[in-house]
Amino acid sequence: MKPILSIVLPAKNEAGNIGPLITEIHQALNTHIDFEIVLTDDGSDDDTAQEAIQTAKRLSCQLILLRHPQSCGQSTALHSAIRHANGTLIATLDADGQNDPADILAMLDQAKGVSATHFCIAGYRNKRKDTPWVHFQSKVANAVRQFFLRDGVPDSGCGLKLFPKETFLLLPYFDHMHRFLPALIRRMDGEILIHPVNHRERTAGVSKYTVWNRLWVGIVDLFGVMWLRRRTRWPQVEVVNPEEL
Repeated sequence: MKPILSIVLPAKNEAGNIGPLITEIHQALNTHIDFEIVLTDDGSDDDTAQEAIQTAKRLSCQLILLRHPQSCGQSTALHSAIRHANGTLIATLDADGQNDPADILAMLDQAKGVSATHFCIAGYRNKRKDTPWVHFQSKVANAVRQFFLRDGVPDSGCGLKLFPKETFLLLPYFDHMHRFLPALIRRMDGEILIHPVNHRERTAGVSKYTVWNRLWVGIVDLFGVMWLRRRTRWPQVEVVNPEEL
């Protein structure tokens, strides 16, 4: 039986974080919904994969483990995991443990009220637990993206998002696309909702992000997304019964 929900985790060198995170996911969801965890080990050179396998076995938690022998980046890791996911709905989390899996249930409840075929519920870390410098970088990057894209998302960098698998597979794939999921889904007349989420301090490992890959590397992609929005028409299609004509 296929699960309703796939929890997608892109991970690189997250030993020390991935085991506790899988445990938290299991504790938060196990008695509420059928789910699986799909983890892409994106070129880790630590024990991320082994820790994930051991934790899932201990909990009897369904785990699909994928591996990129060489790191391909977060967007590609997400893309690989979602293509192999079995769930109708996808929830993405950062593998560093800073997203709280307990927020997923409330996002699932919010999704029940969505009538649109395509949608994205985007997490909003309104009380961030990052250093002042990291918070400043993220604030600048979000301000720049919001100025150009106006997708209504105050925190595009939050890894916690919920959307249908079908919706994601219709999106154009490119490196860093994970930063623009709400804008890309809005482009196809999808509904975008915001959900305030908890944010925790990292307890192990180091962040993979700098001001370079938070803002400047994304500038080219940002203008690419703007071009896509202008060049795309997403028509409403009615199926006509010939007998009614």
